[in-house]
Amino acid sequence: MDTFIVSCLVIGLVVNGMSIIGLMRFPDIYTRLHAATKTTTFGSIFVVLAIVIKNIVYYDQASLTIAIHSIVALLVIIFTNPISAHAIARASLLSGIKPFGVVINEFDYKSQIKSADELELEKVSEGIPDEDGVL
Repeated sequence: MDTFIVSCLVIGLVVNGMSIIGLMRFPDIYTRLHAATKTTTFGSIFVVLAIVIKNIVYYDQASLTIAIHSIVALLVIIFTNPISAHAIARASLLSGIKPFGVVINEFDYKSQIKSADELELEKVSEGIPDEDGVL
């Protein structure tokens, strides 16, 4: 059983360590957030699994408390990591930081808003008749 516990700890630490590589290697804040949140969430699951199994196998009075606290901490990580990453990414986008290498920004609403004159010119250039049927 100790081998399984150590394996879960090693997997959790390796996956959590992969976030360091992602933070160092990825080019912009959006991909770095992705690397940091995905790996810490997934790695924490293995670490908490190892803690819970260890406390079940080597049971004493404090084991139940430690296991419950670990599970609650894991739930907080699972629910807050994606929400905080989304909030940071949205704040970055609204502050003008563009994703690296993106040609079309679907969230750039200001450049997609067209005036009535621009829409009328598009209709004329595409040959679409107006409400009276006139080109």
